[in-house]
Amino acid sequence: MAGCAHFEPRPLEPAQAAQSFENRSLDDPRLKEFLETNLPSRLDAWPLPVWDLKQLTLAAIYYQPSLAEARAQLLTAQAAKVTAGQRPNPTVSTTPAYDGGIPDNFSPWLVPVNIDVPIETAGKRTKRLAQAELLAEASRWDLAGEVWKVRSEVHSALLELFSARETAALLERQAAAQSNVVRLLEGQLAAGAISDFEVGQARIALGTTQLSLQDALGKSNQALASLARALGVPASALKSAKFSFPALDQFPRELTRPEVRRQALLNRADVRGALAQYAASQATLQLEIANQYPDLQLGPGYAWNNGNAGDNEWSLGLTVTLPVMNHNQGPVAEAEAKRAQAAAHFVTVQANAIADIDSALAACEAALQQVATAEKLLTGSQQHLDAIRAQEQAGELDAQAVASAEVEFGSQAQSRLDALLQAQQAFAKLEDAVQSPLTIPQSIIDAAQNLAQKHP
Repeated sequence: MAGCAHFEPRPLEPAQAAQSFENRSLDDPRLKEFLETNLPSRLDAWPLPVWDLKQLTLAAIYYQPSLAEARAQLLTAQAAKVTAGQRPNPTVSTTPAYDGGIPDNFSPWLVPVNIDVPIETAGKRTKRLAQAELLAEASRWDLAGEVWKVRSEVHSALLELFSARETAALLERQAAAQSNVVRLLEGQLAAGAISDFEVGQARIALGTTQLSLQDALGKSNQALASLARALGVPASALKSAKFSFPALDQFPRELTRPEVRRQALLNRADVRGALAQYAASQATLQLEIANQYPDLQLGPGYAWNNGNAGDNEWSLGLTVTLPVMNHNQGPVAEAEAKRAQAAAHFVTVQANAIADIDSALAACEAALQQVATAEKLLTGSQQHLDAIRAQEQAGELDAQAVASAEVEFGSQAQSRLDALLQAQQAFAKLEDAVQSPLTIPQSIIDAAQNLAQKHP
């Protein structure tokens, strides 16, 4: 008769929670177990010597608090299915009475017992279950959308980190070339061959490059902090970690195929979630229409009356709510309005998806054209540098001409790097827009859904 669930207090301690977060690391054995469960092969070494985007995505799925919250919301929606499926409990009531007019040889007590058995009509329980199942389905798609969001943040932070480090490496070479130019010009100035103005211009260019180098180094540290945030770990967990990024000139061109776009318009997480929400609104309307029909209360009863030589009295009651004041018009009207709202929301979500995909495709096409132009300019700059070096070896030009050509080549190399990074960012947005299994396989989405609610 009693319930089997018992309350267990779980107080939250801010200091303890903060310390638990600070203790997170990329060498946790439980993280290794999670990675090996969801990667195609076992890990040869632990901690990993180098982390790539796929491994970092799994680490974010394991650690990221926003995903833990989304999983908790999914569990709440799944628990709601249990509530929706429950049948109402019967009730037992007794109202003992005392009759002072009963002869002394009989008991003056009357002991009636009534049982009320609620009976739901119009298939309300089935409709509640359908509504709860559809809301749980919408929560599953919300979680899938959160996985894509987390993966996007990890990808963006990793690309930002790689960009800053590659830019810093190029600027170091550029600064070295410009330092050589300044040194040569200072020699010519000492010999009286040139004016202070030319040397001053070269020094300003060198100072500008050095300033850009300092900015790139600062952005590298900021990107590392952004990556830690995307993973859901403290920045200290990444101090000794090394990361790899695919070759910058490699792009997921398969995502530009028309069939990928068509599938995205049907299977994106937000599109499927909005569709599930619309189906749930339909189930809600069906339930409210069913609520127009009153439920029944079946009330069998028994009374023992000792005053009449122990009479046994049986009764059968039936209670029904009379729908004379309202016919549930208000909730039905609300449900109809919410269904219309859900339909409009679905159209909005799908239209935004179309716009996102088309915009990303256009950006990718433009970025690839810029990469091609930058490649041609860099090739021409390399050929020019080779020719200058050859003329220097032949004694036709001096070291100053070579140093200037090296500076020009460095500028073109930086332009090419910028074009490649812009193209990578464009394709990253395309990956986010199409949400294709080619980028995140369904097994990774399932891993996020199956992970225990308790945060590591």
